[in-house]
Amino acid sequence: MNNIAGSRSALVWIVNLCVLGLVCLWLFPTFGLFVSSFRTADQIATSGWWRAMFASEQNLTLRTAPPESQVQQGDLYVIEGNLFGDNPDAVISVWGVSSRDIDAYTPGETAELRRGGEITVQADGGYRLVNTEAFEGNRGPRVFVTATTPPELTFQNYKNILFDPANVDGMAKAFFNTLTVTIPATIIPILVAAFAAYALAWMDFPGRALLIAAVVGLLVVPLQLALIPLLKLHLGVGIGKSYLGIWLAHTGFGLPLAIYLLRNYMAGLPRDIIENARVDGATDFQIFTKIILPLSFPALASFAIFQFLWTWNDLLVAKVFLIDASGQTTVMTAQIVELMGTRGGNWEILATAAFVSIAVPLLVFFAMQKYLVRGLLAGSVK
Repeated sequence: MNNIAGSRSALVWIVNLCVLGLVCLWLFPTFGLFVSSFRTADQIATSGWWRAMFASEQNLTLRTAPPESQVQQGDLYVIEGNLFGDNPDAVISVWGVSSRDIDAYTPGETAELRRGGEITVQADGGYRLVNTEAFEGNRGPRVFVTATTPPELTFQNYKNILFDPANVDGMAKAFFNTLTVTIPATIIPILVAAFAAYALAWMDFPGRALLIAAVVGLLVVPLQLALIPLLKLHLGVGIGKSYLGIWLAHTGFGLPLAIYLLRNYMAGLPRDIIENARVDGATDFQIFTKIILPLSFPALASFAIFQFLWTWNDLLVAKVFLIDASGQTTVMTAQIVELMGTRGGNWEILATAAFVSIAVPLLVFFAMQKYLVRGLLAGSVK
């Protein structure tokens, strides 16, 4: 009685829970990048993103005010201030004046400096340097503190990525380079595959079955096997290391799946519609443009999502077919790799850049997910 019409099987709930679990696993690292993009480098280095809303203990290297701010009080030269600046929210537990002994003193104690003078540090970060001679140099002495800092979320990382001249040129150029690669590399395979899929689904010609088998066989060919021979071909015809070359490369790598998906979908459309159109005198091109394409929009949209995601997140094909020594055609994935190599200590910059790169395909996916589901379900082999 559990399978009668109108009742829902218990397996439906199991499927829903499994899908929910997979979605959560997929979004978990993305949400972590999103949270980390609002944190400071010290917070990222000392605690996981799941502790972003809680106080954390951090080892910080801070500097006092420069010697130019010293004042003379009697026979002593004094520099006073707060290590945390204008917002002393952290609480110091231990501190030191040497990187080898960062917990030598507790708040309220006094330490001797190597270059002469003494320093006293309080729990709230307040300090007092005194010396019988004037302090010299351009910078104040370093102080190593272990402090419990409150949670802090900031938009500074996004300002650095989007508005800092040191990052804007690279990331903004990489963003538009990625769009320049992704949009044509998504549209061209759809146009070519749609014509091929219609021919394989509704037109009778010798060798059609062999072509369908060849398309299915191409799905199992590893991408890496074709990279170097295809690059040599592109260099031979003069389109190597150019946008045209990478557009054609992505088109070639994406066509087998596109033809397979669209052909299965088009083959499942009602035959009566096609035959009635032919009886009315419609040509194959008219049938294709006025009947097949509008009815195949879910399948076209689903492949567009896949192709856009693969192309946007691609690094290997971009490195082989596009990136040159000048860096004028660097895509976002390659730019993030460069940040990791040259500025690997700036984890907040890396997290922000990575999330910006992931956010675009995520928005595309969620905006068109209903077409993806419809296209995959209706495009199954029939």
